[in-house]
Amino acid sequence: MSNPVILSSQDRDIARAARLLSDGALVAFPTETVYGLGADARNGTAVARIYEAKGRPSFNPLIVHVASAAHAQRLALWSDTAELMARHFWPGPLSIVLPLAPDHGLSSLVTAGLTSVAIRVPAHATAQALLTAFDGPVAAPSANPSGRISPTTARHVLDGLGPRIDAVLDAGPCRVGLESTIVGLTGAPQFLRAGGIAREDIEAVLGRPLQDPPTGEISAPGQLTSHYAPQATVRLNATTRHEGEVLLGFGQMACDLNLSATGDLTEAAAHLFEYLHQLDATGRPIAVAPVPHIGLGAAINDRLERAAAPR
Repeated sequence: MSNPVILSSQDRDIARAARLLSDGALVAFPTETVYGLGADARNGTAVARIYEAKGRPSFNPLIVHVASAAHAQRLALWSDTAELMARHFWPGPLSIVLPLAPDHGLSSLVTAGLTSVAIRVPAHATAQALLTAFDGPVAAPSANPSGRISPTTARHVLDGLGPRIDAVLDAGPCRVGLESTIVGLTGAPQFLRAGGIAREDIEAVLGRPLQDPPTGEISAPGQLTSHYAPQATVRLNATTRHEGEVLLGFGQMACDLNLSATGDLTEAAAHLFEYLHQLDATGRPIAVAPVPHIGLGAAINDRLERAAAPR
């Protein structure tokens, strides 16, 4: 691995960063909250590299960053409440969880298999310039190793992730230094994560209290548990099909769908949720081939074990 390219906030470097994102690269960039580790949210392989670079232990949903509310409406089902929140708090440190639009085009790895997506319009001038130049959705958790302190300078990013990423847009320290607040709007408004905007300020705009989410439910980034369960039963570490099963393979083997015929864990991660959805749609039990518990394989197995848990 080579060291990441360090880019400035000048127009030519922002254009270069946008091209890198289009090519599937990982680009760290500043927002008013913290530095984010960005990838094209439509490119499953690029998104899988985010998890790999961060050492993220499970496939939790990622926040999608866009340039404007108009961009957000291409990805999610809009509502009057979403419009109210966007008018008051965007651009800014608020992420809104909304139902996915039918033709959203996002990688299922971004949403961790959920039917909703967390979206933010950042206020930072460099982030805005990058998103405008890229003209697409960028998935971007904080640009630090999983479990470590969030980065508020480019140096923090380089010290934590170093050669695991491709470029860093350096625009100085972040102003807020605290991740975005997350509000869920898939039903009654819920307060999903504390952050750069106070709960009381959001409630004042809404004119009513925000609900707390049910314990143990995963609906947004930054929550502790994670769960994706197909309707079908799931059998792990299968080398052959039992009668009536469909088989999700890994490596060279006969199967219905293969996470990666070459045994590439990044490719497997990119395919995981989409292939589970496709096999679940058959209405048949799902058998899953063994996946190594190394690198991204740990996160893949974490998600598969949750999918296979009794329910």
